Amino acid sequence: MNLSAAAVLLACPTCRDSLSLTEGALRCPNGHSYDIARQGYVNLLGGAEPPNADTSAMLDARARVHQAGVFEPVATVIGELCSGRLHVLEAGVGTGHYLAAALGTEPSAVGVGLDVSKAAARHCLRADRRIAAVVADVWKPLPVRDRAVDVVMSVFAPRNLPEFSRVLRPDGRFIAVTPRGGHLTGLRDAYGLLDIPIGKADQLSAAAGEFFDLIDTRVVKYRLPVSETLATDLIAMGPNAFHQVPTTVTASTINVDVTIQVFRPLP
Repeated sequence: MNLSAAAVLLACPTCRDSLSLTEGALRCPNGHSYDIARQGYVNLLGGAEPPNADTSAMLDARARVHQAGVFEPVATVIGELCSGRLHVLEAGVGTGHYLAAALGTEPSAVGVGLDVSKAAARHCLRADRRIAAVVADVWKPLPVRDRAVDVVMSVFAPRNLPEFSRVLRPDGRFIAVTPRGGHLTGLRDAYGLLDIPIGKADQLSAAAGEFFDLIDTRVVKYRLPVSETLATDLIAMGPNAFHQVPTTVTASTINVDVTIQVFRPLP
């Protein structure tokens, strides 16, 4: 399925007109054309990949963490919140793990995974055949049609609130997952990882008020042991990988501590 089913949701990044899939490319009525990569994703970035795009090594580490089930309780809540929603967009999709969870078991569901990283697009396609992978910058106008999707998700990822509001249907939902102060403290304290600003969920609520009503808040919090290899992957999968991954990491018990917020568009 991938791009063939998702094309109706997408918009030309050049002129904002509709896109259709023909002969291995997405094309708009004004003649703009975007080739489909051999792996099956489409690049609508309109420029070079930025230096802060997630690398293949980071995404491989993240995939191993998801395969080990470290964040499965978070994915389960996302799946419950998205139940019955057929068109789901995830901004900063990464490996596509959470987007696949959001699509549930409905065969006709369609996911659009946006990420500035080509490596993420390739990973995303392997997560679920119902996902269309699109390389795009979340901070720019999204290559998505007005009021086209039922859900927009941002899981530990950037949030372009005006654009999220634009692409959501009137009865749609914006779902955001943000870390709390206790998230991954076992690793952050031991290896000097990047700090988490206090009150991220409150900051998001305040910023979103111009576009959304907050209608649900859930805290997902638990502890679990991780091996040396898994602890290393948890460090290597995120922004700390752009600095330095410790050469020696020991087995640990970590805290997963996140806030999941559900917003609806203002009328």
